[in-house]
Parts: sequence; structure tokens; C-alpha cells
Amino acid sequence: MKLPRRELAEASRERWLITYADLITLLLIFFIVLYTFSKIDAEKFAGIAEALSRALGGGAGMILEGQGPAVVSGAPEFEPGKDTRFALSGGGEESLQLEKIKAEIEKYAREKGLQAKITARIEERGLVVSVLDTVLFPIGSAELTPQAKEIVREVGKILLKMPNCVRIEGHTCDLPIHTPRYPSNWELSVARATSVVEELIHTVNFPPQRLCACGYAEYRPLVPNDSEEHRQMNRRVDFVVLRSTYQKAEPGVLPEQYLQPQSPKVTP
Repeated sequence: MKLPRRELAEASRERWLITYADLITLLLIFFIVLYTFSKIDAEKFAGIAEALSRALGGGAGMILEGQGPAVVSGAPEFEPGKDTRFALSGGGEESLQLEKIKAEIEKYAREKGLQAKITARIEERGLVVSVLDTVLFPIGSAELTPQAKEIVREVGKILLKMPNCVRIEGHTCDLPIHTPRYPSNWELSVARATSVVEELIHTVNFPPQRLCACGYAEYRPLVPNDSEEHRQMNRRVDFVVLRSTYQKAEPGVLPEQYLQPQSPKVTP
């Protein structure tokens, strides 16, 4: 049955009601979600945010970057000029501890006149203390100098105040090395990181299960290797205090009873 032209025109004019009804439905869902967020704590909010971010193809914590005033009770408030991207990744208390350790490292560097050689910065993964190789090792060597041993001891004592795992990372510049002991920058960077780990264990009694040594050779530069000044900045050892969130990705530590030396089995 064919409708009269007048009725067809009236039906076309009322099509906007469908779009209007969809809009009202979406607004209702939006306010329900807001109401739900107001009833959960900060930890659950962080979990929801991470799940949504992964579903949308982003990284963990991506949708929390640059957030405005906190909607959830207990979440950090936005302050102009202050980076709050990592506030939820390891907990507010842990972030405050990292800032305190950073301040102690910077105070030690000032007192020793080493501000240009020792720097500390907060990254997403945790606190990174960078020490240039010019105060740690002779050229092409992984043997710590007497001054270097003192620096490692003092930095280690400060880092011991937190229970977090510490990763020691060796870095070189892009100038190639080829010696009988170190065929490439890979071997040199790993050897330097290992020397620092051994010094921490033997002189500071740093728990070995909280340490890790790795080398990146020239492949993680802070600045381009386009001048000798920049190359000196890239030749460094990093002390990385990992946030507890990132420690979950590290290999687990066996219970203490499995770490004890076992008596040899005697076969009859």
C-alpha cells in the first residue's frame, strides 16, 4: 500500500526523533558510568583505566596522562606544572619515597661537587641515578677507581632505605672497542654493571636478590653521539630503583629455604 505524499513528508520530518533518542540513551549511560566511578576506590579506578587503555590499544596508564581534578576519593589532585602521570603506578607513598631518595642523592652530589657527574630523575619505571663513567672507570676498563668505590658505597647506602629492586645498567657511547678482554661495547657495558653490583654486595651488604646487572652498549643513549661532550654523557652507569608495579614483571625470588646451601647427598 502506497502512503500519500503528505504522510510521507510528515514521517520524514519525525526522523530526528530517532537520533534524539540515541543521544538521550548515550547520555544516560555516560552518567551511570560517572556514578559508578564515584562509588569505587582509587585502586579499582586504576584497574579499570588500565583495562580500558589496553582495549583501546594504548599502554598502561595512557588514559590517565594529564588528568584534571580527581573524581575518585584518594586519587591525586592535578597541580599545574607537576607531573602526575605516574602517581597511580606505584602508589602515592612509594612516589613520595622515591622523591625523598632523589633529594638525598642530589644533596650528596652537591656536597661532593659532583652535580655534573651524578644526576637523578624520576621516570615511569622508577628512580634513575646516572653516574658518568669518568668518575667510575678508566677508559676501556671495568675496574672501579678508589673514588668510584666511595661513590658506589654512598649511593648504595641511600638506596638501601627502600625495599625495591635495583637494576644496574651499563651504557657506552658509539665509539667501538675491540680488546682481548672486551671484544665489543656489549661486554664492556655488562662488565661495568657487574663491577658495581659486586661492590654493592661486598661493601654495603646490599641483598643480592634485589640486584640485577645488565648492559645496553651504545644502544640507549641519553643524547645523540654527535660530539665528545654528548658521548661523555652517554657513557654512564644507571642505578634504577624499580617501582613495585614493574617488579611484578621481574623473575620471582624463591623462598628462603630454597636459597640455603643444601647438604650433599651421600649414596650408600
